[in-house]
Amino acid sequence: MQPPPDGLLRGASLFLDFDGTLVEIASRPDGVAVDQRLRALILRLGERLDGRMAVVSGRPADTIAEYLGTGFAISGSHGLEMRWADGRRDAPDRPDGLVEAVARLRRFADEHAGMLVEEKPYGVGLHFREAEGDRAEAAAREISERLAGETGMQLQAGKKVFELRAAGADKGEAIAAFMASAPFAGHTPLFLGDDKTDEHGFAVVRDQGGAGVLVGEPRETAARYRLDGVNETLAWLEIAAEAV
Repeated sequence: MQPPPDGLLRGASLFLDFDGTLVEIASRPDGVAVDQRLRALILRLGERLDGRMAVVSGRPADTIAEYLGTGFAISGSHGLEMRWADGRRDAPDRPDGLVEAVARLRRFADEHAGMLVEEKPYGVGLHFREAEGDRAEAAAREISERLAGETGMQLQAGKKVFELRAAGADKGEAIAAFMASAPFAGHTPLFLGDDKTDEHGFAVVRDQGGAGVLVGEPRETAARYRLDGVNETLAWLEIAAEAV
């Protein structure tokens, strides 16, 4: 897979994942670092693309806004939350089983060193990045699968995390919804992401005549291009923004 060409943003609608794409993945969800360089880059991309830029993340939309600011579109919670630049918002009801799932996972984390529970508006993540031993992932998967079956919530695996969330959307559907409305409609979609949870987005932009850019190590993917990591991604976006 080749790096994306510098002129790829011309005429594009740009969609960006957050963790692992714009910021390095931290051992804890609240441990990411957002500096002035990134905030300035987000502002510049929005201006150069006439507002055709959105962040599409598994984090809550409000959290993305706290990190990066406002004035651009955001999809949070893996496509469940839609927040347009003009302030319009759309989101589902909280899942009925969420309170029980959070309580059960907190009890589980209290009994297993290194496990961390991240509560979200429409889901809950069980992180095991800091857990030691080969059995940590298997234990986290087992409790998450059991709760998914009992609560009816959707189970989604990410990098060192299992997440239970409301069903009904994904990042690809969020991108498709943005592409059906102004100012994104009529332009070529481009999506940058790192995780397997970004594959729905890669598939949607591909099917709409655009391209995905995988950030990180090579793997089987629907993306067309690849960048080595966060630093390379930020550097490419800075160059590509000036080529618009």
